[in-house]
Amino acid sequence: MGRGSSGLHASPPVSGKSVRQRFDLLVREVAKFGAVGGAGLLVNLLVFNLVRHVTDLQVVRASVIATVVAIIFNYIGFRYFTYRDRDKSRRTKELSLFLVFSAAGLVIENGVLYAATYGFGWDSPLQSNIFKFLGIGVATLFRFWSYRTWVFRALPAQEPAPSAESFLEPPRGPAPQERRVGQRAA
Repeated sequence: MGRGSSGLHASPPVSGKSVRQRFDLLVREVAKFGAVGGAGLLVNLLVFNLVRHVTDLQVVRASVIATVVAIIFNYIGFRYFTYRDRDKSRRTKELSLFLVFSAAGLVIENGVLYAATYGFGWDSPLQSNIFKFLGIGVATLFRFWSYRTWVFRALPAQEPAPSAESFLEPPRGPAPQERRVGQRAA
């Protein structure tokens, strides 16, 4: 019989990649997303505080400007660093989806700041930065999911081309002469 005492053969993995390999890829993706996102966070907070101190704009308007600058920065980082190996054939659709999901993230991010500032009256510079940071954190979870699911789609896995020798190998599977349990030999 084959492997083990039961005679059962292990079936090959469905996706072709082990759970460990997929987990490692996800960890690398999260790390790259975090690197670009961390730099985008710094850009966002720097522009936010610069606009707040240089102009007389209201807190949420300054935050929206900072978020837009960070969105542009992040698109470049995601496209050319984090997701550079992903499908590039539909850039117009990719950019459109990126802007739609970024706009939703902008609403989430600045909604938190708006609620803190105008709902609770927490509008000191420290409080504004804390709630801006909290809003970015909540929006980042949404952005990570939406960007990897809808915007920067993975290319379909390609089966390796069979080698010339593979045509000479016998087919795999049970041999036609094998007896089934309970069947007599002829």
